[in-house]
Amino acid sequence: MAMPVVDILMYHSISNRGGATSIAPSVFAAQMEALAASEVPVITLDDLVAAREGKVPLATRSVIITFDDGFQDFADNAWPVMAKQGFRPIVYLPTSYIGRAEGWRGIADPPRALMGWGTIRALAREGVDFGSHTVSHPELDALPKDACEAELIRSRSEIEDRIDRQVRHFAPPYGIAGPTTRAMIAEHYHSSVGTRLGQAGPGDDPFDLPRLEMFYFTDLTRWQAHLAGRGAAYLAARKGLRAIKGMVAKPWQGLSPGAAR
Repeated sequence: MAMPVVDILMYHSISNRGGATSIAPSVFAAQMEALAASEVPVITLDDLVAAREGKVPLATRSVIITFDDGFQDFADNAWPVMAKQGFRPIVYLPTSYIGRAEGWRGIADPPRALMGWGTIRALAREGVDFGSHTVSHPELDALPKDACEAELIRSRSEIEDRIDRQVRHFAPPYGIAGPTTRAMIAEHYHSSVGTRLGQAGPGDDPFDLPRLEMFYFTDLTRWQAHLAGRGAAYLAARKGLRAIKGMVAKPWQGLSPGAAR
């Protein structure tokens, strides 16, 4: 029997802003329609954690939908599409920027607005999950231990206080979390996703789960082929390109701005 494989989709902004961290609303809608038509089950990170604990089985293939940063266009353009399909995504929030514009390294020009707490609370009631993306969106590996831990604890606590729900999942800014940082994340969360390109299998570290950067699947035919199980060669080629470019790029640059968020 084939071991379960999970595609953890990585999105940032659903808008016409351009760039690797923005996907046009029409393209996003087509991606979600193709996902629904594929009948590959869409699950949550709680489902994945429960499966790893032996509490529930997983299908051979499944999908988790994630969004970094909590941009306002999630509420405007992404959630209405997913709600119609019954999909339940998770959004990772950098709490000091809630209700403000992005202000971290590598921001778009002009900066994009993040959702406010009122919008976030309403979405939580409608079925959206929320995770932590730290307080100030720093590179965690560059921080002293006490500062890193404060980023992990304060962000989780504020989100829980604001939406009255437990926060169990984390995404490190820029996808950067070395072994020491991952060990700290594991003390406070049940999972952590990065920007390493790939599908999540049973052998993957639950605190360094790979994701699929959906900018690579804006071609609908390619996305449909992946969902049908015919995308291995394309994914392998993308991994190879990232490995080559990663050898000459700074750690936060990766293959594209999308990989660095």
